[in-house]
Amino acid sequence: MPITTLDPKTALVVIDLQKGIVALPTAHPTTDVVQRSAQLADAFRRHKLPVVLVNVAGGAPGRADQARGGEFPPGFTDLVPELNRQPSDHLVTKRTWGAFTNTDLHAYLKGEGVTQIVLVGVATSIGVESTARHAHELGLNVTLVTDAMTDLHNDAHHNSITRIFPRLGETGMTQDVLELLDRSRA
Repeated sequence: MPITTLDPKTALVVIDLQKGIVALPTAHPTTDVVQRSAQLADAFRRHKLPVVLVNVAGGAPGRADQARGGEFPPGFTDLVPELNRQPSDHLVTKRTWGAFTNTDLHAYLKGEGVTQIVLVGVATSIGVESTARHAHELGLNVTLVTDAMTDLHNDAHHNSITRIFPRLGETGMTQDVLELLDRSRA
């Protein structure tokens, strides 16, 4: 289904577009994801809507078959410069897959009166999906911009986009969001 509307107070949430993540091999080029996400961030700022930039600086405790061990190398958590971080942007550093767990994201969005989030970033089936699930459970309207996200594996990306996301919110493309922003705030 296409994106039908953007609430008056909608925030853009950009997941893990940081140097260490975008350098990983992905199903779709991260350069395209970064470019589209930066375009959306500029548009949200222009319309005076919140922009949340999320990076990951750790992992959840506990055992897992595919646990990531060790420390991140220097620069790994640095946001990509193309996002053009502004003083008005809200930074969330997470240590789990989802951006809500043990962070101030929910309190920040609530304080800003946000009722909808637009999600972009990497990885579709990990950070993006975990954040979307939590947002949905909190009662936020969720919009997922599928051409501004990618995953480490194409099958995981496809599963999230075709099977999970339609149950959590509306999906669409960068151009859809840009047009809705311009039309609804003209």
